[in-house]
Amino acid sequence: MNKDDFTLTAVSPIDGRYAGKCEELRGIFSEYGLVRRRVLVECAWLEALCDEKAIAECKALSAKERKELRAIAEGFSVADAARVKEIERTTNHDVKAVEYFLKEKVAKSSLKSRSEFIHFGCTSEDINNMSHALMLRDGQKVLREAMDEVTATIASYANEWAKVPMLAHTHGQPASPTTVGKEFAVVSRRLKRQAAEIDRLVMPAKMNGAVGNFNAHLSAYPRVDWEKLSRRVIEGLGLRQNPLTTQIESHDGIAELFDAISRWNGVLLDFDRDVWMYVSMGYFKQRTIKGEIGSSTMPHKVNPIDFENSEGNLGLAGAVLGFMARKLTNSRLQRDLTDSTTLRNMGVAFGYTLIAIRATQKGLGKLELNTARLEADLDSNWEVLAEPIQTVMRKVGMDRPYERLKELTRGRRVTAEIMREFVEALPLPAEDKARLMAMTPSNYIGIAAKLAKRA
Repeated sequence: MNKDDFTLTAVSPIDGRYAGKCEELRGIFSEYGLVRRRVLVECAWLEALCDEKAIAECKALSAKERKELRAIAEGFSVADAARVKEIERTTNHDVKAVEYFLKEKVAKSSLKSRSEFIHFGCTSEDINNMSHALMLRDGQKVLREAMDEVTATIASYANEWAKVPMLAHTHGQPASPTTVGKEFAVVSRRLKRQAAEIDRLVMPAKMNGAVGNFNAHLSAYPRVDWEKLSRRVIEGLGLRQNPLTTQIESHDGIAELFDAISRWNGVLLDFDRDVWMYVSMGYFKQRTIKGEIGSSTMPHKVNPIDFENSEGNLGLAGAVLGFMARKLTNSRLQRDLTDSTTLRNMGVAFGYTLIAIRATQKGLGKLELNTARLEADLDSNWEVLAEPIQTVMRKVGMDRPYERLKELTRGRRVTAEIMREFVEALPLPAEDKARLMAMTPSNYIGIAAKLAKRA
């Protein structure tokens, strides 16, 4: 089956229609990606055992042998993964198949004498939890690059449109004006804050045996500081040791990561919906792409499909991330297997997230500001100046300022002439009156332009 046939027959759109939009995740969250990291962990553990002087039977590695051992992990190929799966058909145990594969690899080398120290003292979950943590670490890097890219684009628009006035809408109704750039800056700052929370997390991992007590390890080598040796392997792979576990690492760290990604995704989804609304209101136009069709029956349409695509995929990502974050922190007694099948779907959540981010990025590239529409909307809503007028009236102690403006403006369109006549008739200090008379919906933006520069 060629690549086109595969994408056409894939069950999931992640591996089908959208395969090209999340290609980088294949080597991380695929079965190959998992097996490759299992091999890496097993090799790192064996190397650590060889380096421990108190384990005399697992003799120290020569420089050549160390290079040879590391090459097994670094050069692990799809063909190697296929061999592991072939062994698994006999063992019916995926991690044991990795152990047997490694014993095959070292059988004809000087590493053969350490063969029985492959997977020494380990339970399968020692290898799996480390591998899953490494997958998440590597997948997180891919997501963070895409996150930073779309955040940078939003921030660049915040700066470009910092001074462009726009009618704000609260509860869907005209409200005090803002600027386009300031509203984009809000999103940029929110995304950066949530990204920092993602970056703060270092995946925890364990390598402490069948129920987390180093039982088997101590039965063979009671004088070895197994906690220290384990920590050296875990931290050497860029992870953080969880010293107190059952058979499984508790997955609390995974839940924290998934919740953090969900919060970032929630901000982007909120942005997608707002931009969709701005397009609907005519505040943005979308650049047309030659040959692209918006509707099969209405030739005029240019739909905001990228933001819709992003919203849908973020919803799917959120459902998977949310379920996994809630489920993975629960396990019966010292271990049950419900986490195993669940964890195999990590790439699904990351895939939908990456597809969504890239859809938003694509949509942003099509946006064009419709300044004429923005200006027209502002000029049609002079009633928004009721706020500054009644505020100044309060300042000078006038009677019933809020109520008087409410009577003038609520539920009706107010023209520039009506507002200016109202202000002109007020017994205000000359400076205050002059400032209000010069005010328009377009220049009543507070420090929005300044704030936009903080994206």
